[in-house]
Amino acid sequence: MLSIMANPGRRYCDGVSRRGFLKIGGLSFGAGGLTLADLYRAEAGMAAGNPRGSSHKSVINIFLAGGPPHQDMWDIKTEAPSEIRGEFSPIKTNVSGIEICEVFPRLAQMADKAAFIRSVVGCSGGHDAVQCLTGWKPNDLRSIGGRPAIGAAVSKLFGPVDPSVPPNIGLAAPTQHKPWSDSGTHGFLSTAHAAFKPDGPGMKNMTLNGITLERLSDRRALLNEIDTLRRDIDISGAMEGMDAFGQRALDVLTSSKLIDALDLSKEDPKIVERYGDGKPYQYQYDGAPTCNDHLLMARRLIEAGARVVSLSYGRWDSHGKNFDLVRDHGGKLDQCLSALIEDLDQRGMLDDVTIAVWGEFGRTPKINAGAGRDHWTRVSCAYLAGGGMRTGQVIGATNRLGEEPTERPVDMQEVVATLYHNLGIDTATTTIPDPTGRPQYLVDRDPIRELI
Repeated sequence: MLSIMANPGRRYCDGVSRRGFLKIGGLSFGAGGLTLADLYRAEAGMAAGNPRGSSHKSVINIFLAGGPPHQDMWDIKTEAPSEIRGEFSPIKTNVSGIEICEVFPRLAQMADKAAFIRSVVGCSGGHDAVQCLTGWKPNDLRSIGGRPAIGAAVSKLFGPVDPSVPPNIGLAAPTQHKPWSDSGTHGFLSTAHAAFKPDGPGMKNMTLNGITLERLSDRRALLNEIDTLRRDIDISGAMEGMDAFGQRALDVLTSSKLIDALDLSKEDPKIVERYGDGKPYQYQYDGAPTCNDHLLMARRLIEAGARVVSLSYGRWDSHGKNFDLVRDHGGKLDQCLSALIEDLDQRGMLDDVTIAVWGEFGRTPKINAGAGRDHWTRVSCAYLAGGGMRTGQVIGATNRLGEEPTERPVDMQEVVATLYHNLGIDTATTTIPDPTGRPQYLVDRDPIRELI
């Protein structure tokens, strides 16, 4: 990770100063210490075979780590007995006949812009984001690196919209249970396609002493500092290849596009306030904080040129105090997610940006002794918005107790296939060769027919 000294100022939700240390953490591509120059070198080697998208379609994939309770989100069971129904009541939305949980009043008034999937199936039961990021179970193709996440596959297929903005970006704040802050692996693809994490772990931190953000515009001074640094650490190979690709890598560091997208102090304060900050963080434990500002940052990164932004929002593993947790997390999600949809709509971006909000599985119909719900893999839920989809509808249904689907089961791969479809990728015909040269389809299922 390359850290550039800068002026003190505001901080992100994870405590990283916006202007204290600008961490361009995309240098953390895998354990091998891949440099940003290596990323661009690898990309150039593949450019001839890459189809390029004609428009900037994009995805914001919001992972509700821990497993959100489907019956306390979009599928309230008013006719179930009290030990299953829980404490929440449904509220009407702006679409006739659709009701959702009372903790989402803002989202209820924009239900016409979303689809509520109440019958997600195919959950493997792992406490991780793998299926939400790839559509596949974690062990699939593990012997050759595993399946690539959506962002990695899109990076491979389309490359960057802008050379200075990585196409695949992960904003997940670090978590004690590491799989809950996973932004998706590159799988069997090159590490060149791994998620760029602005505050992620990676190579040993390097500080260019005396180089401030204001001096980044003077590339000659920056190169002189790097030349001095190279002499000190070249034995490690960390600064290998300062050639044309190295110059392109520096474009990322000196481009105002990426830096500005990560700097929310450049955003209209009224918009920042509309999203909120998600504080105080409660029920976080070993999971992600409720970083409302990450959703705003995702919008800014998409505007700058990112194709896929993945993030982890909150810790929904509600074995105890389920209803208190949902009131807290749900209310905050209602604020920032509604702000994101409204923001994209007002900017004319909503048809080009698909928002997915979901978790790794659902939760038990029966409430346990600790007022919580436990793991339940037989059915889950998802919320989709934007992307030019046919929204304003509910897809699927569960039985009276919320135990299993009774109408239109939707496999997790169908959700991922829909995200690919909205990016302009035909999952029925598009393949990526694995290291053995065998073409691999992105998913095995078709997109959700009701939405496209």
